[in-house]
Amino acid sequence: MAAPRLRRATQRLFAMSAVRGRLRRVYSTSHAFAEVLQLPKKQMTKLLYPLQELEQYLAPDSRSDLHLRIFDPSLETIARADTIFTATARNRIDYLSSAVRLDHAPDLPWPEVCFIGRSNVGKSSLIKALFSLAPEVEVRVSKKPGHTKKMNFFRVGKYFTLVDMPGYGYRSPKDFVDMVEAYLKERTNLKRTFLLVDSVVGIQKTDNIAIEMCEEFALPYVMVLTKIDKSSKGHLLKQVLQIQKFVNTQTQGCFPQLFPISAVTYSGIHLLRCFIANITGNLN
Repeated sequence: MAAPRLRRATQRLFAMSAVRGRLRRVYSTSHAFAEVLQLPKKQMTKLLYPLQELEQYLAPDSRSDLHLRIFDPSLETIARADTIFTATARNRIDYLSSAVRLDHAPDLPWPEVCFIGRSNVGKSSLIKALFSLAPEVEVRVSKKPGHTKKMNFFRVGKYFTLVDMPGYGYRSPKDFVDMVEAYLKERTNLKRTFLLVDSVVGIQKTDNIAIEMCEEFALPYVMVLTKIDKSSKGHLLKQVLQIQKFVNTQTQGCFPQLFPISAVTYSGIHLLRCFIANITGNLN
């Protein structure tokens, strides 16, 4: 019995090595991803697939709750998505404009995704991390909650538009509800809403208001757990299981897989880029 298992493990090892070699050749211009491919497998899994890295610490009967394999792209697919987020002369990535009302928003032909979340949840830091392959894009990050007061539109080549929404809760704009509600309800090219939740404190009352808004408008949305570098492994596991249970039992439009990320260590950032590229129809 040991020989077949050893043979299968050896085959997987050679397959992984072949994939890494092929990726280094095809995507040699992506220095950031080339560095990822040099990491030991355990570190690479933690960086690219943080939920899978957490799986080993769960009891067997708890693992099915994480829905680890719903979105499980290959290294090649993640590398392709990274090229979409890489600024080049032919792939311009830049800030377009800001708006305080929907009728002031730019009329754009591309698919759109938006990011919403409680003030100080790390939304601007996350967007800055997503755009790290386009360092000339200015994403303002402030230590003070409520820094973003307008809807900020960023163009990612001819692929899609990313919208940074004002934070809700503490120091949110007075017209926040009117601004965001109109956008979520009427923006016809909006493909997915990314709802950010602080992994340290979990879902708060103000988050429930945003969740109810997405559910009421029948919007497809995703929960992104931020600041996972600030949580111990045990605390993070507890939060992931609690929030996953909430998603499974209390929501209709939420994508059933959570996306834990860190804008500091970049854990989960590559996977989130890949998911965005996928839902905007750019990996077909």
